[in-house]
Amino acid sequence: MVSTSVILTVALASFILAIVPGPTVTVIVANSLRGGTRAGLLNIGGTFAGDLVLVMVLAFGLQTVIAVVGEAFFWIKLVGAAYLLWIGFNLLRSDGKLGDSEKVRPPKIGYFWQGFVVVLTNPKALFFFGAFIPQFIDPARDPFLQTVILGLTFSFVACASDCLYALLAGKAGSWLTKPKVRMAEVISGICLIGGGIWLALARKA
Repeated sequence: MVSTSVILTVALASFILAIVPGPTVTVIVANSLRGGTRAGLLNIGGTFAGDLVLVMVLAFGLQTVIAVVGEAFFWIKLVGAAYLLWIGFNLLRSDGKLGDSEKVRPPKIGYFWQGFVVVLTNPKALFFFGAFIPQFIDPARDPFLQTVILGLTFSFVACASDCLYALLAGKAGSWLTKPKVRMAEVISGICLIGGGIWLALARKA
């Protein structure tokens, strides 16, 4: 099983990562501004379903990786820490835009399936899961169960964060101003850089 402290740590890290605007948030905000909160929530339902698919793919794959590489799993975690640092630096260099949301058109396949497709067609999504979740996996315990629990933790936290964006965009889209988004990016970037450094040093201890 996974300890409560690890779950809480993952939940906090997930929140920091989830509030940063990305492709998924851009679609949710754009559709919420056009179709109201309901459209954004349907998008979120699709992205949540897509996240669950990625979690299961990672859970089966990670169990195999650990069984094959054994102690080398240490280096996989180190690569994950470096990836978090890379995300953090990119956030500090960002410009505070919510993407080209005005170019996002109402989907012909339905808002739910649009959210689902956006997640599964983003190659960075699976790599992100593969870099983030392993940081908190104990190879001595069941990697499959740990991955599912931590993956679900991230998915639920991200879902809650996305719902906040949908509500704000659907009812008061003007709140999502560039300075406020930029502030969120800077704070999140600093947190990710600090967390990546801590993880890298902790793995060497």
